[in-house]
Amino acid sequence: MPSPTAQCATFEEFALPLLASLYNHAFWLARNQAEAEDLMQETFSKALRAFESFQTSTNFKAWIFRILRNTFLTSHTGLAASRTIFLEDHLATVDIAAADPSPEDYVLRLDNQAAIQGALDRLQAPLREVLLLCDVEEIKYKDIAVILDVPIGTVMSRISRARQALRQLLQSELGEFL
Repeated sequence: MPSPTAQCATFEEFALPLLASLYNHAFWLARNQAEAEDLMQETFSKALRAFESFQTSTNFKAWIFRILRNTFLTSHTGLAASRTIFLEDHLATVDIAAADPSPEDYVLRLDNQAAIQGALDRLQAPLREVLLLCDVEEIKYKDIAVILDVPIGTVMSRISRARQALRQLLQSELGEFL
């Protein structure tokens, strides 16, 4: 059995690269910065305490995301909490790919991101969660099934329904150009 110091170092090696992804997902679940930070702290505390039970031959990302989700579900009333997030409050996260975009380009990008954000907010929580795990966090279907504790067929079905619902929401807001 490794020493506690070695175990902590190994945990850090696995966990630190996932910090941003875990926080982003925690924020999507909690819909509040302070609650997301508390959720992260509790998740890392639980994961570190249970780390000796983690099998290094398995997927750590799926393991810790499941701890995050379960921690959220047990510490809140579920995924029903919803709050509007204004992109204007998070201008540093706006991705401006083109060099020297015009003010019109910037407004269009901000408007499109706001439309996507709004459409994601209107998705049912199970659909939003599976879509974020798959398309934002790039977690494999089989690992999403582990995280959500559902069959892989359910994951595939939810992803399909989530993408279709998101497409419909965006088409109603942005028009038929999608």
